[in-house]
Amino acid sequence: MDKNKAKTKRRKRRHISLRKRVIGTPERPRLCVNKTLKHMHVQIIDDLAGRTLVSASTQEKSLGLSNTGNVAAASAVGKALAEKAKEAGIDAVVFDRAGYRYHGRVKALADAVRKSGLKV
Repeated sequence: MDKNKAKTKRRKRRHISLRKRVIGTPERPRLCVNKTLKHMHVQIIDDLAGRTLVSASTQEKSLGLSNTGNVAAASAVGKALAEKAKEAGIDAVVFDRAGYRYHGRVKALADAVRKSGLKV
């Protein structure tokens, strides 16, 4: 098996295991992270209703990012997501790292969300 396919398969297995325990409710929705080499996408999801409440991405023009695959971009996305969540009336979320290791861009995103006033 190709090395990258094996890594993806392991990450997806971890994500399935993690999703058994992490559930987004209307009181405390789930903050889900999706990471690629170039971009980062995050959503706040209410699993019981099955809908996305708020989302943010490095592809948004309003952020004005030149480099999108680094820690600074992840922090900017986290700050933007927290602001949108506050406007939507969300003050606490459950963090779903989607099987990614909690370091680098994922950690920077979570720290930026916390620093902006959202309880993670």
